[in-house]
Amino acid sequence: MTLVEAAVETLDSAFAAERAGADRIELCDNLGEGGTTPDVELVAAIVERIKLPVFVLIRPRAGGFVYSESEFHMMIRDIELSRTMGIAGIVTGALDADGRVDIERTRSLVKAAGGLPVTFHRAIDSSANLAVALDDAIGAGVSRVLTSGGAATAREGVEVIAALALQARERVSIIAGGGIREHNVRDVIARTGVHEVHGRLIDEAQMRGVVDAVKRRG
Repeated sequence: MTLVEAAVETLDSAFAAERAGADRIELCDNLGEGGTTPDVELVAAIVERIKLPVFVLIRPRAGGFVYSESEFHMMIRDIELSRTMGIAGIVTGALDADGRVDIERTRSLVKAAGGLPVTFHRAIDSSANLAVALDDAIGAGVSRVLTSGGAATAREGVEVIAALALQARERVSIIAGGGIREHNVRDVIARTGVHEVHGRLIDEAQMRGVVDAVKRRG
């Protein structure tokens, strides 16, 4: 069975994702800019009222993924605060100035999560070498890696995603994300072999279409 994760940024959209049959929520702010860390009040409200597992995005700003010292410490604080609120996991990641996974900082972010599973997000798609980046992220202790295969959408990056899934084997889960829709999700799953997909919730009907397409596949 393939798991469907819905990216949402409001309480209403979280309810819509739940009604549509999504299996997990990634909670963000500013999805139009790729997502940033949501307010703690929103995190608390959604964890209290939604039955689905909630993963919280930790990203201090839009733009690139090379962070200043103050931004990095903000990320640590946000993770430590979020983990006290009953969330199920963290979504985060950092690159260095050479376009590689910042292993030391990512390891610190994983440590701050205190045992919660950590997804390395699509910062990996901005890395200089995705295969190297995957091994570096695994070495830093993440549980999942979200990727479009370095392409604009997962559908365009299916060959790379498939290669990353093979490379990951049983070490981490590869999540295919980027433009996941009802009309392409089955093809993405079939061609990559992933067991998790990630899509932004546009509205309840759109997400239900994705979920139903996945379930039809079996």
